[in-house]
Amino acid sequence: MRDKPKLSIGLIGTGFMGKAHAVGFSAAQRVFDLPMQINLHTVADVTDETASRAADELGFANWTSNWHEMIDDPEIDVIDITAPNSLHKEMALVAIAAGKHVYCEKPLACTAEDALEMTLAAEKFGAKTQVGFNYICNPMLQLAKEMIAAGELGHIRGYRGLHCEDYMASDSTPFSFRHSLAGGGALADLGSHALATAEYLLGPITDVLGDCVTMINERPNGFGGTRKVEVDDIGRAFVRFASGATGSIEGNWIATGRKMQHDFEIYGTQGALVFSQEHFNELHFYSTNDPSGRQGFRRIEAAVEHPPYANFCVAPGHQLGFNDLKAIEVAGYVSAIANNGVEPFNFRKGLRIQQLVDAIQASSRQSRWHSTLP
Repeated sequence: MRDKPKLSIGLIGTGFMGKAHAVGFSAAQRVFDLPMQINLHTVADVTDETASRAADELGFANWTSNWHEMIDDPEIDVIDITAPNSLHKEMALVAIAAGKHVYCEKPLACTAEDALEMTLAAEKFGAKTQVGFNYICNPMLQLAKEMIAAGELGHIRGYRGLHCEDYMASDSTPFSFRHSLAGGGALADLGSHALATAEYLLGPITDVLGDCVTMINERPNGFGGTRKVEVDDIGRAFVRFASGATGSIEGNWIATGRKMQHDFEIYGTQGALVFSQEHFNELHFYSTNDPSGRQGFRRIEAAVEHPPYANFCVAPGHQLGFNDLKAIEVAGYVSAIANNGVEPFNFRKGLRIQQLVDAIQASSRQSRWHSTLP
């Protein structure tokens, strides 16, 4: 085995996404022939107890309850931020100033203004950055993009995209940072994924007409009372693309019964595509070129012909999982660091998504169309 330069990771946050990132790094090293050797160096969390437990569970060599201390460690190359949204900016700016590369879970920041500051700092200091939009790493989305570019759907007319879950559907769910302005709301938390997928597939969105609504106005505060919710439970928008296509986007965290409905439908003059993250190893394709009496949506199943599926399994029908998408995302990011290449989804691209979120929210407040062009 040839010697590879080491890439040492410092992870901040050990919740759901912190664990997903750690698993992604571990899996990527085993599944892909990466140009660097990943070293899970240090994990940071709010208490010594949670940090030490996470180090044992996730395979990190060291732990700390002081993220500043971790960033100051000269042995660490990448700071991976999975802390609450309101902390992303401070942590990223400190890490960039310390000469680290930064991998940040989405959304990049609470506002486009903050995201711009983070982006400019990264570009100034030459930091390699990545924002965690791992759903677009799915081989089925890559296939959809290729089919659209090849003209298999003809001229694209319509798009419908949504990301719906139900983890906030109960009005007994207590107030958390997600319900404050710093949390961003359903549009920022979930709709950002739908927006990233839409632009990945069809290119720039030029105009939006938003409607952001709060259906559960108060939530238990944990002290026997309630606290007013400051953000949307549902964020929707009509959108216009530079290509001439039009459509709609929705982010919804009170969609009862939905656990992971990251879906899209694309309609063209010669065909259509339908996809659901709840069955994300499948892409459904309709072609007007099929003979009369034989037309209908056909299922295309993920297989070795859809890179990088074969890195995980040599047999079709065995299916990729959520953490596999993180491994694919990590592999692309590590390659960009090693080869000084363009990152798969850097801070500049994360800024773009936050600009769309801000535009939809402003459109909703003002009840009018907003341009999303620079």
